[in-house]
Amino acid sequence: MSARLAMDTKGPSAAMSKAPEIVDPPRFGRWIGVVLVGGVMAWIVFQVLTNPGFQWDVVGRYLLNAGVLKGVAMTLQLTVIVMIVGLLIGIVVAVMRMSGDPLLIFCAHAFVWFFRGTPVLVQLVFWYNLAALFPAIEIGIPFGGPKFFEIPATVAISSFTAALLGLGLNEGAYMAEIIRAGLLSVDNGQTEASKALGHKPWQTFWIVVLPQAMKAIVPPTGNQVVGMLKYTSIASVVALYELMHSVELIYSRTFETVPLLIVAALWYLFLVSILSVIQYFIEKYYSKGWHRQDDRGV
Repeated sequence: MSARLAMDTKGPSAAMSKAPEIVDPPRFGRWIGVVLVGGVMAWIVFQVLTNPGFQWDVVGRYLLNAGVLKGVAMTLQLTVIVMIVGLLIGIVVAVMRMSGDPLLIFCAHAFVWFFRGTPVLVQLVFWYNLAALFPAIEIGIPFGGPKFFEIPATVAISSFTAALLGLGLNEGAYMAEIIRAGLLSVDNGQTEASKALGHKPWQTFWIVVLPQAMKAIVPPTGNQVVGMLKYTSIASVVALYELMHSVELIYSRTFETVPLLIVAALWYLFLVSILSVIQYFIEKYYSKGWHRQDDRGV
């Protein structure tokens, strides 16, 4: 009796252990894709290592060239200033769109519509040639009144000023929509609670609403910073001495176009990699307390 009972207790486990295994069908398409991708990658590596047209010795010679480093510094400077200008403009325009005042809403809509709807290159060239419309920039009473300040437009609108205006205003239009989306992500109850505590409107915005909106604002803003770092290369058309223009001046003299473009590409990749790491830590900071349950492995 006991022997039979022992056999009965072992029976189900023995049957379970002998259950047939489920084997995935062969995925020939995946293996074909792996072979194709591997072949393309091998061809690229082979060309990079053996093609004399890359001229890696020239790349190494100009990678830390003084002129190139000066262009890198200008690229970083322009990126930082443009993003600050765009962020400030974006905050103002976003608040105008959410103000409830019809005139402010219309002006904010018009600003975003115009500067987001026209190419950045067109805006840069327009500002650079502003002297064709206004030979002098004047401050005073309009319609023929006295002038308190006057400066020639060719002096006021330099290459840097034109790049700053064109990129900054365009970035402000995009940042306005990013900030507005972030503000809308904050529950209205937070604003009502702040009012109940006696906070003034500016205190509600800066202390309660904006910090909570940062979790939705930071990721797209980080992408905008990375994009702006690369968009600064457009400023070369107005002869601003940034990274792209610095290598253009060199290869126009030496005719070593490809290696100098590789130098610019390597610097852009290096700077973007640093910005991506910074963006990661900023996002991690503002995401504290907002992780989804499945993200924590629960």
